[in-house]
Amino acid sequence: MADKLIIVDGNAILHRAFHALPPLTTKNGEPINAVYGLVSMLLRVITDLKPTHVTVAFDEKAPTFRQKELPSYQAQRPPMANELSSQFEKAKNFLRAAGIPIYSKPGYEADDVIGTIATKAKEDVVIVTGDRDQLQLIDDKKYIKLYMPVAGLVNAKLFGEAETVERMGVPPTQIADLKALTGDPSDNYFGVPGIGPKTAITLLSKYSSVKGIYDHLDEVSEKVREKLEKGKASADQSFMLATIVRDVPLDLDFEAMGKWSINGPKVLKLFEEFGFKTLTKRIQDVGKKIEEEKQGALF
Repeated sequence: MADKLIIVDGNAILHRAFHALPPLTTKNGEPINAVYGLVSMLLRVITDLKPTHVTVAFDEKAPTFRQKELPSYQAQRPPMANELSSQFEKAKNFLRAAGIPIYSKPGYEADDVIGTIATKAKEDVVIVTGDRDQLQLIDDKKYIKLYMPVAGLVNAKLFGEAETVERMGVPPTQIADLKALTGDPSDNYFGVPGIGPKTAITLLSKYSSVKGIYDHLDEVSEKVREKLEKGKASADQSFMLATIVRDVPLDLDFEAMGKWSINGPKVLKLFEEFGFKTLTKRIQDVGKKIEEEKQGALF
């Protein structure tokens, strides 16, 4: 059986958990619901997907190369609530206690870190995120899949190439091209004004890429051609912003990603501090099951 690496998008899952779960506090009255959600999601993933290796990627506070390229990139997003930002260090303390390596890189987003780890991994890869941008990383041949929550944190779906086409209208290899044409309001870049998803998907099905479309402008209807000619600079910039970097300079230790322990004494001590009574029983049950499966595999 092939080794399987789970890469968790720490920022995306903590954000999702914070907004999906009711307020929850530690004994000291500090918010802890996002951490509770992250741990719950991780237990679900471990139970469902049975990974041999686990790692988590985070954003850094430093401006990214995308923000330097386009100062308005993500500028419309409200600042993170203190009740959420205060939980990031607690989440990292849990991951350290469980022996799960954490990766991030100033100047890059977690997406880029995840793209780099997934590209360099020799194991099968499943990325756990709520961020649709990362659908572009899916590769059925190399076995890179996405495991995405589809409602709150309870229901999740495994995405391969076919599920990506069903969701986005294009395969993973064309997602950056699609965003180059349509833009992405959530990240605040605009693609080619006047080109919507339907037109973009039609063009990409015929010409494969943004470059292919611009190489065949003389074949495109006059109305659409005018928009494409006017929006060329924006399309090029949007393509760059949409494309996940897969060669971030990182010192990766894949061996360490295989040494996690979800129910070690450090985790149990931390959960006592957090007041995670229900989760303590769950991690003990999951940990016991993992050990039984490991023992079973020896025979």
